[in-house]
Amino acid sequence: MTQPTSVKAIAIFDIDGVVRDVSGSYRRAIADTVEHFTTQAYRPTPLDIDQLKSEGVWNNDWEASQELIYRYFETQKQSREQLQLDYDAIVAFFQSRYRGTDPNNFTGYICNEPLLLQPSYLEQLTQAGIAWGFFSGATRASANYVLEKRLGLQSPVLIAMEDAPGKPDPTGLFATVRELDNGIEERLAIVYVGDTVADMYTVEKARSLDSAHTWIGVGVLPPHVQETAARSDAYSETLIAAGAAVVLRNVQELTPRQIQELVSSSAQSVV
Repeated sequence: MTQPTSVKAIAIFDIDGVVRDVSGSYRRAIADTVEHFTTQAYRPTPLDIDQLKSEGVWNNDWEASQELIYRYFETQKQSREQLQLDYDAIVAFFQSRYRGTDPNNFTGYICNEPLLLQPSYLEQLTQAGIAWGFFSGATRASANYVLEKRLGLQSPVLIAMEDAPGKPDPTGLFATVRELDNGIEERLAIVYVGDTVADMYTVEKARSLDSAHTWIGVGVLPPHVQETAARSDAYSETLIAAGAAVVLRNVQELTPRQIQELVSSSAQSVV
């Protein structure tokens, strides 16, 4: 029989679209990259990018850029084999836009990303006894830039691109949990907060592989989809269909109290 009061809650956050607004950075860099490699013939719209990511397997923005380039040329009756795209060149161009061209300092779009949460929010979780950390498909350098330099966090638990396979593979999520739990054998309720279908699929896969713990996916609407109610509603429905227990407009709406309510309702559903 489940005993909800004995369950320890852990909150793990995606970074892009959750901690920082990347509509003018990562997503702008995708559009720049696709436009460059299609010789200015095609610049994907934010909706084009969302539709690709809704497939749940394009969490890596370098790979997403390459896929959009391929798909454009396929509409022009050119096969992927004919194109022979240089993936390293795509990555290099993308990084020149996102990080900038100075190898020693960030000077690109990353410098202007609005923050979507404040350190005081994370302190509220700590005070409530909720451990927290980050699992992101961003590079470690990019993730640390926002977590340590912008937010001022001191060596937060972080599993980044270099540390685990890309989502929806849950390996990185499991690794984050291990770091936060310090190896203590107890039943956990893991709340993973993300803004994409791949994030929710990651939770679903984790649940299928590990039934010892409770796995809860929480969706957050990235700022760029909140411009109209219709877009917000459609994006919310997509996240819920992918497994989100709830969809919020901002990560800071996920208060300690709401986390405990999600954990309790999940525990009751499996009694």
